[in-house]
Amino acid sequence: MKHFTIALVPGDGIGPEVIAEGVKVLKTIEELDSELSFSFTEFPWGCEYYLNQGKMMDDDGINQLRHFDAIYLGAVGYPGVPDHISLRDLLLRIRKSFDQYVNLRPVLLLHPSFTPLKDKAEKDIDMLVIRENSEGEYAGTGDWLYKGKPEEVVLQTGVFSRKGTERIIRYAYEEARRLNKTLTSISKGNALNYSMVFWDEVFEEVGKEYPDVTTYSYLVDAASLYFVSDPERFEVVVTSNLFGDIVTDIGAGITGGLGLATGANINPEKDYPSMFEPVHGSAPDIAGKGVANPIAAIWSVSQMLDFFGEETWGKVVLDTIKGLTVETENLTPDLGGKATTNEVGDRFAEKLKEKWVEKR
Repeated sequence: MKHFTIALVPGDGIGPEVIAEGVKVLKTIEELDSELSFSFTEFPWGCEYYLNQGKMMDDDGINQLRHFDAIYLGAVGYPGVPDHISLRDLLLRIRKSFDQYVNLRPVLLLHPSFTPLKDKAEKDIDMLVIRENSEGEYAGTGDWLYKGKPEEVVLQTGVFSRKGTERIIRYAYEEARRLNKTLTSISKGNALNYSMVFWDEVFEEVGKEYPDVTTYSYLVDAASLYFVSDPERFEVVVTSNLFGDIVTDIGAGITGGLGLATGANINPEKDYPSMFEPVHGSAPDIAGKGVANPIAAIWSVSQMLDFFGEETWGKVVLDTIKGLTVETENLTPDLGGKATTNEVGDRFAEKLKEKWVEKR
């Protein structure tokens, strides 16, 4: 039997509600497959913890997480705690401490009714965005000079190391080759004359080792336009930390909203645990109402299973998500349904059992 240990950080707002449904899925898989088992340890970290303790997580929190196979994060952020504190002192701290330098965000249209774009089908919006996740614009490097004075100056420095830039671009080339798909780089080399010129040069340099991979390169403003007007252009995409954050929100917008947006923070070498999360945020305005969409959280379970080497189960979970999308009555209000968060999770577990029987 394979056993996986999972650290749960449900976090803030709707985080605990959607993570509970993801855990329900993993427990259902455990019931169905005698070769797999999971154990869960929950940590109370987040904004409520910050308001009580003055910190987003325990001082030794990273060491507490170090020996888990994976981290399952719900959401971070809540009114009363500045966003730069909630983000940097928990989510970014985990990403950096565990060198989770690959951020995988699928942009996939599950059902034509979900997209606001005219005449687009599932085959038209099917891409994987690979975002650099450890440095770049989110490196946190800079200075605040002469604060409060007329000559006040703020410096925010993007950090693009040879190691960091090359490894994410190489990872993207490997994925494009493995999937037999095109690879598109998104940058802004015409305006950012150091960081993005360097990015473009490394993309071209590494590409010489992958002559079989067809490549394209777009400026981020043009790419943002094409995400909406012509998403068929994109199959595998690689981009920087900031640009990846932005274009994947566009991706969520064209595929049904943030309730379907998922992400995996990967340390490919598995020296440290990787982290899986829905990326819709804490949505405090709907927290506790039972209307949060758990599909993104369940989708991140599919990514987790892939990372564990359980690709068969990962595909079954994703196929079950696709099957659920046609049952409007079993979807949450953001997708046109009337089901509660818990009801979606229950129906998903039922369909998962049906799908597993079909596969067997």
